[in-house]
Amino acid sequence: MAKKVGVSEATVSRVLNGKPGVADATRAAVLTALDVLGYERPTQLRGERARLVGLVLPELGNPIFPALAEVLGGALAQQGFTPVLCTRTAGGLSEADYVEMLLEQQVSGVVFAGGHYAEADAPHEHYFRLLELRLPVVLVNAATESLGFPQVSADDAVAVEQAFGHLISLGHECVGLVLGPEDHIPSRRKLAAFTASARRAGIQTGPELVENTLFSPEGGQAAVTKLLRRGVTGLICASDPLALGAIRAVRRLGMSVPEDVSVVGYDDSAFMNCTNPPLTTVRQPIEAMGRTAVTLLVSQIEGASVTAEELLFEPELVVRGSTAPVRVRSTALVD
Repeated sequence: MAKKVGVSEATVSRVLNGKPGVADATRAAVLTALDVLGYERPTQLRGERARLVGLVLPELGNPIFPALAEVLGGALAQQGFTPVLCTRTAGGLSEADYVEMLLEQQVSGVVFAGGHYAEADAPHEHYFRLLELRLPVVLVNAATESLGFPQVSADDAVAVEQAFGHLISLGHECVGLVLGPEDHIPSRRKLAAFTASARRAGIQTGPELVENTLFSPEGGQAAVTKLLRRGVTGLICASDPLALGAIRAVRRLGMSVPEDVSVVGYDDSAFMNCTNPPLTTVRQPIEAMGRTAVTLLVSQIEGASVTAEELLFEPELVVRGSTAPVRVRSTALVD
């Protein structure tokens, strides 16, 4: 371990035995290395939290999450903290399991993104435990109302308003909406904004133009196949992977994007400008959101009080090649 930290074995020994004569930065580096390498702290040092921060993400398959992890990790490093990345996998550790592991590592705080806090029907007991322990926590994007943690979120309502307004300006009057699961809080917010936007525009909408599915290209393809048979010419998707699935569905039914159907995604994750066609999408301001999340977390770690109110960040519509003026089809597709 001494070699990894770049100090002598004598210095490591002084830190582990609580002896004086070691600079604070060196002591912190030795303790952090101890935690990262999985060693148990000496009894007298266990009350001192490590300069580790858990980053708990749902997956790395959606490019928006690695991008967010990069922003969070960089901002934490600038503040002298080491990020510990935890991602859920099928058959692997659950979010609650990761919380237990992070608590054992004496982390200074946790940032959650896309977690169970955003699902009304998911288990939330591990969040209540963190509240009881008063561990600093920040949530990225909308959560259920009962948790009370600081939150930084992209404004889901503004995102849908921008996407809907763009499609309406292109002449689309039959617009479909593809969302995540029904208990997903950001999806519920997008649905409310979709309904309100249609009402303001004087356009008919209803449950037949909305599909809930899993956040994946396969989920998007299945949902959009149904919507296309109901005559939609424009699609708003709640993530970029859903939008990629939507484009696949359009092509499988013998049509093309954007000539027959316009598609708008959400996130502006990596390489969406390199798809065929390049994807029109609503960009989440993850740089600003990630840095604000770290500021809120570090403020809590340092003992300052922070607002528990949700901080909303305005997204930005990025127009590319997957949207175009409507070309009306004579009838809806049939099975």
